Amino acid sequence: MKDKKIVIIGGGFAGINLARKMGGKKGVQITLVDKNNYNFFPPLLYQVATGMLDVSSISIPFRTLFSGKKNLHFRLGELEEVIPVENKVKLSTGELAYDYLVIATGTKANYFGMENIQKNSLPMKTIDDAVKLRNFLIREAEKYTYCKDEVEKRKMRNIVISGAGPSGVEVAGMIAEMRNRTLADIYPELSNTPLNIYLVDGAPTVLPPMREKSQKYSQESLEKMGIIVKLNKMVSDYKDDKVYFKDGESIETKTLIWTAGVTAMKFKGLSDDLYGKGNRLNVNEYNKVENSDSIFAIGDACLQMNDPNFPKGYPQLGSVASQQGENLARNLIVIAKKQNSEDKGEDIKPFHYNDKGTMAIIGKSRAVADLNMPKTTLTGWLAWFSWLFVHLFLLISYRNRFRTMWNWTSAYFGKGQSQGLMVGENANSTLEQVKEG
Repeated sequence: MKDKKIVIIGGGFAGINLARKMGGKKGVQITLVDKNNYNFFPPLLYQVATGMLDVSSISIPFRTLFSGKKNLHFRLGELEEVIPVENKVKLSTGELAYDYLVIATGTKANYFGMENIQKNSLPMKTIDDAVKLRNFLIREAEKYTYCKDEVEKRKMRNIVISGAGPSGVEVAGMIAEMRNRTLADIYPELSNTPLNIYLVDGAPTVLPPMREKSQKYSQESLEKMGIIVKLNKMVSDYKDDKVYFKDGESIETKTLIWTAGVTAMKFKGLSDDLYGKGNRLNVNEYNKVENSDSIFAIGDACLQMNDPNFPKGYPQLGSVASQQGENLARNLIVIAKKQNSEDKGEDIKPFHYNDKGTMAIIGKSRAVADLNMPKTTLTGWLAWFSWLFVHLFLLISYRNRFRTMWNWTSAYFGKGQSQGLMVGENANSTLEQVKEG
């Protein structure tokens, strides 16, 4: 019997864990497709954006990861169409046939139909987004040093971050750390300049999914760091260097960082009735897409409603995606063995999420952690150290772990390592070009 061809679209937490768990296994040939040639670690994107870490600290090429595993292959490209009746996909770089297709494409920023915000704000979803944000912030600082227009300078002194979930809180905290610890050293011209950091959200609390103790500690910590927290404030527009809210208020700013929402992606060839809330594909307890025998979806791209503990579906977290990838890897190997008449005894297993808890970092020695085993909430230095430990070992390679640990150590005892460095093809672009990419 021939090996089963498994095509994975997307190399994030879900896709990479699925692929690596099947690496070296008999009976399966895996091709992972991604628009980038590297895997990266999204929880640390904000540290790239603020100069704490280099891109290489949180990313590694897929081909390096797959080295030595003859049944793992990589294909650069983007999914354009699924053709279920022919068991093939059309990519931007050609076509691929499959026996089993796995959609693991994650999410993209959700602007809720607000075109001006989509055009003018700065998202935080990809490596490119993080580098563009870093370049933009540095260029604004450089421009401030020679700008003579007081109105423009007033706008540049305000930074607005929309979305008070973990990403928004972490971005706000890191920018505040930069302002409080390093800005005057890098830009002595700004030593007496107030920089206002606004964290805004339509919800009544920061970190809505977390426990009340974590929410209260986080808000108090943010405010102690000098961050202006505005809750129950729904952003409605961003134009003419002004963020507008639904209640009629507004904030003048040159910088709107958007972390307020995400949505999954739809693909040609998969009918609309297969999608649920947030464009997530409806799947059963085995992550199989409804009304399909050969298409699966995992991670943020899927909506799984079989667990009574999560009646609205599992949260879009890296831990859920990783566990789904690992469970589906085992199931696909079992299926391949059965179809090749090698094993008749083992059964596939439904997915059940092992929720160990949720963490968020706020700043140096400030973090929160809602743990489930034992059920407790940590705050402050202990939560901060736990966050560092967990995220360090979630990095996918030893090289990434070593570089990140070195940078964190130097930042803790010093000022950080790459503050003030503009990199990439847009480093010398105009502000408008940086925003537009």
